[in-house]
Amino acid sequence: MKKLLYIFVSLWSLTLIRCKKEETYQIDKQTLEINDFVWKAMNALYLWKNKVPDLADTKFKNQTELNRYLQDYEHPDDLFEHLIYKRNEIDHWSWIVDDYMALIQMFQGIRKTTGMRIGLVYEPGSSTNIFAYVKYVVPGSEAALNGVQRGFLFRKIDSQQLTVNNYQDLLSREQLNIEWATWDGTQLVDTGNTLLLNKTVVSENPVYYYNVYNTGTHKTGYLIYNGFISDYDSRLNAIFNYFKSQNIDKLIVDLRYNPGGSVQTMTYLGSMITGQFTGQTYLKYQWHPAMQQWMQENYPQYLTRQFVTQMINGENINHLMLNDIVFIATKNSASASESLINCLRPYINITQIGTATHGKYTASITMFDSPDFSGNNVNQTHMWAIQPIVTKVSNANGESDFVNGLTPDIYQPEDYFNLGTLGDINEPLLQTALNYISNNTTNVSRQNKPVLNEIYYTGQPFSDEMYLDSDVLIKIISSSGVKRPLADKVE
Repeated sequence: MKKLLYIFVSLWSLTLIRCKKEETYQIDKQTLEINDFVWKAMNALYLWKNKVPDLADTKFKNQTELNRYLQDYEHPDDLFEHLIYKRNEIDHWSWIVDDYMALIQMFQGIRKTTGMRIGLVYEPGSSTNIFAYVKYVVPGSEAALNGVQRGFLFRKIDSQQLTVNNYQDLLSREQLNIEWATWDGTQLVDTGNTLLLNKTVVSENPVYYYNVYNTGTHKTGYLIYNGFISDYDSRLNAIFNYFKSQNIDKLIVDLRYNPGGSVQTMTYLGSMITGQFTGQTYLKYQWHPAMQQWMQENYPQYLTRQFVTQMINGENINHLMLNDIVFIATKNSASASESLINCLRPYINITQIGTATHGKYTASITMFDSPDFSGNNVNQTHMWAIQPIVTKVSNANGESDFVNGLTPDIYQPEDYFNLGTLGDINEPLLQTALNYISNNTTNVSRQNKPVLNEIYYTGQPFSDEMYLDSDVLIKIISSSGVKRPLADKVE
């Protein structure tokens, strides 16, 4: 077993010696402890570990050598960034935080926000100026209480024009003084009307809307799903029970604004849509080479996920047993949204309407400063945690690496100046989906409208994350007996 553990944690970590207490450091002891955690967590699970020389198992002979290396990084986030593999080309998604409670809340759908979910688009004829359009408004939020609606436009905050250089700063402010704009058919025009919005803590239900439509000879269920948030799994399951009670035979799942989330929830949703493939492989994981080999030899059951009939809380899944489905997806559909589509493709017929998706096929995991990097026995002296990419996700056929996103069968971008009302049968993308189901046609009527370039924007650093749930981390690491040895403590 120890030989196998060498592959997973690395031999050097089992033979580290204690630092002498008289050792002096250029950085304070707490920063050194945090840096120690960051390096060892990345060394254990980071997907591109073998591509980063400073993460090699043979890089340091002992803890003293490692400490000397860590002293060069005054801030843990600087060390973390140094260990990232090609940030601008490959790994856009790994993150570090100094407050893991905020991270945990975000994965629960709780965040500080105005409640506007917006998109950012270049103004016609400009390569620098941008404007924002409201995709939808979270019920009960500041924006909702102040009458903000889908389709509202603005290009100024605090009297400053939004540009590619300042939008992140302007939109990150706690209070937004927004100046509304309108489209006159050829250009954006400021209305002179303003609204002051404060960010408040909001809990967002990812199930935004659902309904059943009669489409020709079909009864079609429709679901707008805006995030794979495990706290709402039972709510999602209840809606599928409603679809069953209505005897639907077609389903449209609208993921156009869904940036991702829990792999576990994504597995549940795939199982709700189907039901006839229980026990068959739903998805496959691919870890860094040493971890992949160790898992294959010791815990091969954790290299895949299967279609299931029951959720982890014991609740039975409501299956629709469908053999085909329509997805609405856009560039804003990322991560778990894309994997849901990709993982169902080997089993049922899929029609994708909208634009190419984001192009993210990797998953991360939350790693804490604890003996096994789980949320148990966490170091109480700080709140740092990392969310590194640890695995690629493919479907049962091994298909992944869709770097340019998933290509739609029916291409239809949203018209930012004529978005329509979500759930209304005349909303352009839903109308196309319903027409496809009724008439089996892929023809889409074209209207003259400006072709504009949208900036991928979520407003939160982890919004497009597909993550492994904590129970998976505990099973993979803790149940395997892998622990961080006492000898690796910084003293």
